[in-house]
Amino acid sequence: TNLEFDLNHGKRGSRAEYLEHNLAILCGAEAATVVNNCAAALVLILRHFCGGEKNEVVISRGELIQIGGGFRIPDILESSGARLREVGTTNKTSIEDYELAIGDRTGLVLQVHRSNFFMEGFVASPPTKDLARLARKKKVPLIEDLGSGAMVDTDRLAPIEHEPTPAESLKQGVALVCFSGDKLFGGPQSGIIAGKKRLVRAVKQEPFFRALRCDKLVLSALQATVDAYLNGAS
Repeated sequence: TNLEFDLNHGKRGSRAEYLEHNLAILCGAEAATVVNNCAAALVLILRHFCGGEKNEVVISRGELIQIGGGFRIPDILESSGARLREVGTTNKTSIEDYELAIGDRTGLVLQVHRSNFFMEGFVASPPTKDLARLARKKKVPLIEDLGSGAMVDTDRLAPIEHEPTPAESLKQGVALVCFSGDKLFGGPQSGIIAGKKRLVRAVKQEPFFRALRCDKLVLSALQATVDAYLNGAS
């Protein structure tokens, strides 16, 4: 891979520039970047948006889930220094719950997709587009952790639950999404961040970003995966 080297001009270039360009196209985003896993992507986002006085993360109690290896979303969030502002209940969270919780100390609103289980019965949560509208009204970003990173309509491939794609979430008004580069996406272990250009640029300027960046083998494998999708080989 032409790591930090511009082949067109024979000069030093930006790391992963070609990959980030193609990732943005694939995700239907203004911009994209990559770090070493999805948990790292989430921590990086939190360190940027919740690093000052606005250190609260508004999240539904129904989305405080445990992921693989025994790691729990609340522990990952708190490791970034953010303060959790839990809303709703395990089974029901309303748009009014979010509206009451968002205040002067809110850094972001976080949605976490339940990618390894689902809830049914007496359950409810606001549609993403409604939550995005509220976030814009309150002038705070809505971030969504999509988990496994489906890039195609899973329910068309097999009789399984529909997994939201990055493009779907961004079209509904989510400011940034993050998801795994392996698992459903099918590439190497990595964490992808996609969304608004100014926000992607901002998280890349965080000093902690350098500690989380991928090596050239991961970038090369992920680039091949993205190109395969864009070439219709998914």
